[in-house]
Amino acid sequence: MLHVVDCQGSPYETGLQHGREARSAIASGIEFYTQLFLKSNKLSWPQVCSVAEKFTPLLRTEWPEYYSEIQGTLVTRLDEKNPRSSVCAALASFCSLSAQTCIATGAEQSLSSVLALNVRTEIAFGMFSDGCTAISWKDGNTSLLAQNWDWQEEQKNNLIRLRIKQNGKPSIDMITEAGIIGKIGLNSAGVGVCLNAIRAKGVDFRKLPCHLALRRCLDSSSRAEAIAALQSAGVASSCHILVADPEGGTGIECSSADVVLLPISGGGRVIHTNHFIEAHPGVIENVQLKDTYARLARATELAKNARPDVESIQQLLTDEDGFPTAINRQRTDKDTIATLFSIVIDLKRRFAKVRMGRPTATENEFKLQPDVESM
Repeated sequence: MLHVVDCQGSPYETGLQHGREARSAIASGIEFYTQLFLKSNKLSWPQVCSVAEKFTPLLRTEWPEYYSEIQGTLVTRLDEKNPRSSVCAALASFCSLSAQTCIATGAEQSLSSVLALNVRTEIAFGMFSDGCTAISWKDGNTSLLAQNWDWQEEQKNNLIRLRIKQNGKPSIDMITEAGIIGKIGLNSAGVGVCLNAIRAKGVDFRKLPCHLALRRCLDSSSRAEAIAALQSAGVASSCHILVADPEGGTGIECSSADVVLLPISGGGRVIHTNHFIEAHPGVIENVQLKDTYARLARATELAKNARPDVESIQQLLTDEDGFPTAINRQRTDKDTIATLFSIVIDLKRRFAKVRMGRPTATENEFKLQPDVESM
């Protein structure tokens, strides 16, 4: 059963609850990425944190609510034996809390580590590629958004369901990696978001990191608001963000240099995998998952004969053509990426059906639905 973390209140309070409830998964996630960065990029965790800190000036000045939420997430490692810590005192001042409330051991390292989780896409400089397939479909009164999220199986146990009820913004219900404040899901306004990783060089520390861009979409009251926000802020690294609301979906291809909107097909669909579809002048793409082209072609073909309803899209996401590197992906000895969860979102009815694990070997199935009674 996926761990459910309920948060509400100010950004800091939200982060504090997130950190407390998902403490072990956050620690496990940091260990996972410590090993992954070392193996894939030859970067030690202190080096990773050093890169993450380059986003601090932007986040503190332009996105203080996200920075405060990340701070709240980290201040769960208390050390009341050191009440005079200057680091904790400064942190307490920033958060408008007493020093005794947020005394932490090694707070700077903790802050850097949690920040590193949230900007992991940018630290890798496009060196990682989550092998995902995503689709948006608007047909009559139906608006659907769906994806298989493929990533390293070792990170599966560090996924959580994060439900956020916040002041003056829509409530959020999403699946995320513990410690990361923006990922895949929907909000109470009927705005949903999915993500495709794209491997391309370039990072701009003056722009919004990919996972925080996802959060900005989930903080929006409409697809138009989300698009305008990302066009204004820019996105720090390469990715594809598929955002939808009851009126339809828009693909947003991002690089460190530009933000390009994808046209909706004649069938009312946007389908994307792990490569750029539109031109991004000056951006050097290095496609890692060669099956991305086959998955895009296969999903497009299947969609032509599918129905625009939740059950039909769920079935599309079970497809194993090209197995094991299919839409429904299986780990192999050479490729450690697999489908970790499958999600189909109904934006009109404001719910999502989630299947944990490969959709042909479902480990657990449940609904996301913002503003449920338990919130």
